[in-house]
Amino acid sequence: MHVFLAGSTGVLGRRIIPLLTGHGHQVTALTRRRGRAIMLHSLGAHPAVADAFEPESLAAAVKLAAPDVVMHQLTDLTSGTSASNAVLRARGTRNLMDAAHGAGVGRVISQSIAWAYAAGCGPAAEETPLDLGAAEPRLTTIRGIAALEQMTREAPQWVVLRYGILYGPDTWYAPRGGKAADARAGRLPADDNVTSFVHVDDAAAAAVQALTWPSGPVNICDDEPATGRAWVPAFCQAVGAPTPAGGNSNARQPWARGADNRHARTHLAWSPRFPSWRQGFHAMRPASPASKASR
Repeated sequence: MHVFLAGSTGVLGRRIIPLLTGHGHQVTALTRRRGRAIMLHSLGAHPAVADAFEPESLAAAVKLAAPDVVMHQLTDLTSGTSASNAVLRARGTRNLMDAAHGAGVGRVISQSIAWAYAAGCGPAAEETPLDLGAAEPRLTTIRGIAALEQMTREAPQWVVLRYGILYGPDTWYAPRGGKAADARAGRLPADDNVTSFVHVDDAAAAAVQALTWPSGPVNICDDEPATGRAWVPAFCQAVGAPTPAGGNSNARQPWARGADNRHARTHLAWSPRFPSWRQGFHAMRPASPASKASR
């Protein structure tokens, strides 16, 4: 297949390109910056320079590529705010979908999130409604996701990948990431909120597998939703932060419930290499002096 990848230079895009080419697929990689063309070539992709916020240049790039699939991995995390990401999810997705329609693309795969579900007991399944009654600032995120998913459904064939919290190299949840800095500063509470994680490499592998999946939303997360009381101490140990004090047991947000990955595992044959954050966090820990000496 020929895949037009938007979000090619992000933490997932840089992993998805070599996986796609390794499976024999052709990749056209969207970037706003010509200076990144060399990097994209080195990964095995053909760069296309255009901006997701400029519909005419984006439409021309997609039409010229004439792909079989548009893969939407666009995010805006540089500001650290939900508002900028929501704008990209709404306007950027609209422009990308219009470009896909204009080029006659029959399949679209989009990145979404697995923590946008409404409150309830136990991990959320794909049929659980989104939390459109949330208060701000969460509502801004939910509306952005709802818009992205609704527009993705316009394609004849479509898959929405609802990722858990990404961790691993180059993410916020890495030894040099922002959450590690929070942990070292004592700003990461070990509370009762439930989180579903997914290792960044498992998330990238799911995007490639989704090329042949039937239309629908899919939770892409590991097997073990966990409270902060469980995962925060393990994360702190992995990144060299002090063990945190326990959080307020009454501080749980009603929507912080985690997500259920049984659909992906049972019906789509997706199996994460890191079935739990426990193994993934352990893999991030630095080698001991004894281990280094034995190499």
